[in-house]
Amino acid sequence: MQDAAALQSDLTKLENWAANWKMRFNVDKCKVMHFGRNNINANYLLNGSVLGISLMEKDLGVFVDHKLSNSRQCHSVATKANKVLSCIKKSIDSRDENIFLPLYRSLVRPHLEYAVQFWAPVLKKDINELERVQRRATKLAKSD
Repeated sequence: MQDAAALQSDLTKLENWAANWKMRFNVDKCKVMHFGRNNINANYLLNGSVLGISLMEKDLGVFVDHKLSNSRQCHSVATKANKVLSCIKKSIDSRDENIFLPLYRSLVRPHLEYAVQFWAPVLKKDINELERVQRRATKLAKSD
């Protein structure tokens, strides 16, 4: 309960700061995500309104859920990377490594590596999903 009171106090300070600078927080866009089994799931107020509870959020392109599972993020990344691979496959006739590899490195790998320090896959199924993208790219490069 002490942590909940401290967080509510911080929210009140933020509210006062915003009022001092003639700003307001959009309460509809502010959410609370509770982590852990022993969390008391307290209600928090901002601008006199109770903040909504969220089980999953996307921030800076990275999905985060209340269980800190990376599966949704891995699936999203694999889907994006596969779409880009499909575009490359349809766009170029040659599968020569000198042409394909620079395209792969500049267009596909950034999707696979973006913020990976935060969401790195730990479950075998997530690792396999991302590895399938890599295998598909390897086959495309060799398919001439």
